[in-house]
Amino acid sequence: MKNYAESIAFLGQWGLFQQVVFFLLCASIMPNGFGAFTLVFLNDIPSHHCFIPGDNLTEDWLKSIIPFKMVNGKEESSSCSRYRLDVVRNLSAQGFVPGRDVNVTELEQEGCVDGWSYSKDIYQSTIVSEFDLVCSEQWKQPFTSTVFFVGVLFGSFFSGQLSDRCGRKPILFATMAVQTVFTFIQFFSVSWTMFTVLLFFNGLGQMSNFVGALVLGAEIFTGNVRVLYSSLGTCLGFALGYMVLPLFAYFLRDWKSLLLAMSIPCLAYIPFWWFIPESPRWLLSQGRVEEAEAIVRRAAKWNKVQAPRVIFQGHNVNETKTHPKEQHSVLDLLRKRQIRLMTLILCFVSFTMITGYYGLSFNTSQLHANPYISCFISAAVEIPAYISSWLALVYLPRRLSVIGTLLLGALPLFFVQLIPQSLSNLALSLEMFAKYALTTGSSLMFAYIAELYPTVLRNTATGTCSTVSRLGSCMAPLLIQLGLYSKHLPYIILGTLAVVSAFAALFLPESFGKPLPETIQQMHRRKRMKCPCFSEKETPKTVVLLDSPL
Repeated sequence: MKNYAESIAFLGQWGLFQQVVFFLLCASIMPNGFGAFTLVFLNDIPSHHCFIPGDNLTEDWLKSIIPFKMVNGKEESSSCSRYRLDVVRNLSAQGFVPGRDVNVTELEQEGCVDGWSYSKDIYQSTIVSEFDLVCSEQWKQPFTSTVFFVGVLFGSFFSGQLSDRCGRKPILFATMAVQTVFTFIQFFSVSWTMFTVLLFFNGLGQMSNFVGALVLGAEIFTGNVRVLYSSLGTCLGFALGYMVLPLFAYFLRDWKSLLLAMSIPCLAYIPFWWFIPESPRWLLSQGRVEEAEAIVRRAAKWNKVQAPRVIFQGHNVNETKTHPKEQHSVLDLLRKRQIRLMTLILCFVSFTMITGYYGLSFNTSQLHANPYISCFISAAVEIPAYISSWLALVYLPRRLSVIGTLLLGALPLFFVQLIPQSLSNLALSLEMFAKYALTTGSSLMFAYIAELYPTVLRNTATGTCSTVSRLGSCMAPLLIQLGLYSKHLPYIILGTLAVVSAFAALFLPESFGKPLPETIQQMHRRKRMKCPCFSEKETPKTVVLLDSPL
């Protein structure tokens, strides 16, 4: 019986069918790029101070009623307190001048009982200024981001299993719809609670769409095109969306307009349904041979090639109808020792990659005083990272590439602690290099995981690893906050995680130059996991090139 790549070899790798599906899938990923970091602008805290009713106060008292405090050695006006307004009004009415007749620092202070006044130098409005998420309510601001990433976590977990049961295409478009609809509904939020609940459901579609598109494309394409798509194609789609975000945000300075700009254009994805097919690999794994053949015959017409009379030899349709395919779940990732160990290691490595990626992304958002430039720089760094990932997938073994990116990410994180404050640009360069390395590794992991698992478990495994890695995105903002207590502690933690993950990755199997496994039995026939330092060398005869990326 031929494998999938052999059966559809007559199509070629880069005909009209593959080109259309390739670019449409990449385009479907772009909303994930600007959606993942939209809270950088929606949830930012504008400069603010207590609102001061201007009646019965002289200009001198209006300038002096906000107290000053020392922050990191600099004197700044207080954001959450003012001198008691009734006392100030009484002194102003008596003609006292602050600084000359009255030492204002001795006056009693009070909170912002009349609300806050927000600067509009950068934003017209954010959800922080809309719902007053400052001072005693400031805990809601980081909690909003946490709720979003919890939604991403749940979405990654359940979408993977649903995709393996219901099909790649329906879940892909369902998650796109969830993302678009709830982004639009957030426009009508009248309270922080309503906004946060809708944001959770928005998160369910985030990254689930990315994983769904990644797996669908990885199963449709073969050879070099599969490697190109799994690394460069999907990730560049994400990066382009990420780079578009600051452009939208720059021209739309209020949070509601930005939400509309991110949701309404997504309606253009509706026609994609008629051009993006279901995964023939998945259909074959479910015994739906006729449907799989229909898709391939349609592709043959697009590519103007002649399809053989029987495309998938060895698949008995009547037999699969009589004996329904066994349903698989996340438990299948834990039943067998070999698969269980591999899954745990992949989850740990993915967690480390994503924690480092989001931690450094949030931290590098302070690279420039202008948040729009900061966001663009952080996004631009990902372009060379994804190109490096693609080159590594084409020319280097997967395991070596993953270990290399982890170590390259760890070294600058350890060295950055040795840089004196006077060389801040060098420290920032090291930090950006660490982000480049971990971004490269994160891109590698998506393709690596998809190659290791069989078709019946591929989306479940990818979704599970993505779910565990999302814990890292939830923890990343809290990890960066540790820098308030010890400046170098976040770097030490991220660097140590990367080194430990690199050691764990030594025990992963290699997938370079091997066909995608279709069944769990094929997966078991691969070489058992063991440290390469103690394993026998493989001869060239053992390398299967039927679906090789080379």
